[in-house]
Amino acid sequence: MNREDFNILSKNIVYFDNGATSLKPKCIADSIADYYNNYSANAHRGDYDLSLEVDSKYEETRTLVKEFINAKKNKEIIFTSGATDSLNKIIFGYFKNYLNKDDEVLITKSEHASNVLPWFELQDDIKIKVKYIPLINLEVTLDNVKNSITDKTKVISIAHITNVVGDIRPIKEIIDYAHSKNILVIIDGAQSVAHTKIDVQDLDVDFLAFSAHKMLGPTGVGVLYGKEELLNNIKPIIFGGGMNSSFQFDGTRIYSEIPSLLEAGTPNIAGVIGFGEAIKYLNNIGMNNISKYEKDLKKYAVNKLKEVKDIIIYNENSESGIITFNIKDIFAQDLAIYLNKYNICVRAGNHCAKILKDDLGIKNTCRISLYFYNTKEEIDYLVKILNNNNLKDEII
Repeated sequence: MNREDFNILSKNIVYFDNGATSLKPKCIADSIADYYNNYSANAHRGDYDLSLEVDSKYEETRTLVKEFINAKKNKEIIFTSGATDSLNKIIFGYFKNYLNKDDEVLITKSEHASNVLPWFELQDDIKIKVKYIPLINLEVTLDNVKNSITDKTKVISIAHITNVVGDIRPIKEIIDYAHSKNILVIIDGAQSVAHTKIDVQDLDVDFLAFSAHKMLGPTGVGVLYGKEELLNNIKPIIFGGGMNSSFQFDGTRIYSEIPSLLEAGTPNIAGVIGFGEAIKYLNNIGMNNISKYEKDLKKYAVNKLKEVKDIIIYNENSESGIITFNIKDIFAQDLAIYLNKYNICVRAGNHCAKILKDDLGIKNTCRISLYFYNTKEEIDYLVKILNNNNLKDEII
């Protein structure tokens, strides 16, 4: 689907590492080059035509994001440097001031480092307690969420789709139940927003974090979505130009309202403009079309991979386009290096989910993560290479 729009695919590579970052269509680079070549002024700083054009393009992307996730207002969309930055702003800007000693935060052992390490820091700093929702067959169930909640639980912070197991959590049901207990919910959408339609009003999510680069956009751009009433209580963790209305020599200062309050300094203007083009591109394809295509391709891939001798598939039944596997007696990184000889790009390692090994039973795995430009022919080629009778001998 749309493969002709991706220059890199003409280089005879098979790209199965979309969970790390997606490829970029030509129109994204064109929009960034257009900014740098034709109207490269700062945003929200000037009163001349070039700067006003930048303001218009920059804020157009905010509107596109708002509509893409169905937020109520533009001011609920905060541009960041990525999902990691978004989560840090949420956790240290809001929850550091909201939580008290012995309050409990629920996460899982399959969370990305960006949704684990900040909570560990708060645990050390203000003595909250980080607790884990047990996984059933490596997945989160609503019952396990319910059973993990105590009267001390104040926030649940989990991925919508995890980056190793690829399980799609019952987010709406979890949020509904959490809110009935006055518990706030943060969703890490890094692996979901690019692959399935997200409606933050329907989900009633409190905070959502995601990155542009996993959804065809540039690196160095992300989004922090939050309900307006919650964002109004975030304290900025970065201070400087653009986020204040005035300040005086005696320390008197007046800060701006959201979203400017949380966007101090010169932003990644070119990246934000490129992100707008990425959203237009995804809208043209249709998120429902992308979801259906990936689901069908995942089923095909799992069935074909089962033909490979000694393969171990850890998440055969997950519904996302992520497949995590190993070949018996072959170290994951060695297999990834071997596949690279045939221009096949997969991810190997712990995938930034370093405590999942407690449930997965192994530290390092290979990961295939699919997107709409991947094909059945590419999967057939992968299976052919993996079925090499001399595979282990060549790797060892």
